[in-house]
Amino acid sequence: MAQEPTDVSKSKDVATVERVIAAPPDRIFDFLADPDKHKVIDGSGTVVDAMSGSERLKLGSTFGMSMKVGIGYSMESTVIEFEEDRRIAWQTRPPNKVAAIFAGGRIWRYELEPVEGGTKVTESWDITQEQQKWLVRPARKKTVEAMAKTLARIEELVTSPSS
Repeated sequence: MAQEPTDVSKSKDVATVERVIAAPPDRIFDFLADPDKHKVIDGSGTVVDAMSGSERLKLGSTFGMSMKVGIGYSMESTVIEFEEDRRIAWQTRPPNKVAAIFAGGRIWRYELEPVEGGTKVTESWDITQEQQKWLVRPARKKTVEAMAKTLARIEELVTSPSS
């Protein structure tokens, strides 16, 4: 089912996209809690791969990602919200402590709610703690489009007969 990307957030510093996926929350959550799967579900095309040694996420977990937007770089994320099968959020920062003073801080959040026909999945891009909000705000529209693609990819993966 094709859905237009719609930003349902009322905040200028939080963009939110929702999609009902015909799968139970635990199946969807397993993809979100596995950093090795982030490359497969990423709708932006910027996630290259999880750094080696990644394991299933839990509150306080840290994990690294190789990224690419024109040039390659890496980000380190810390899980700051975690409720099994319901909610997971991580905050990203550059691994270099000096660079982290000037960049990073955005939060990626997924909320899962059982509904008739499956699970309502809400993905949020929260820049309220971003170091340079003015620099990333212009990316909102493109980010909303990428989040819609991410949710569509999750739907494809969790509803395919082979998964």
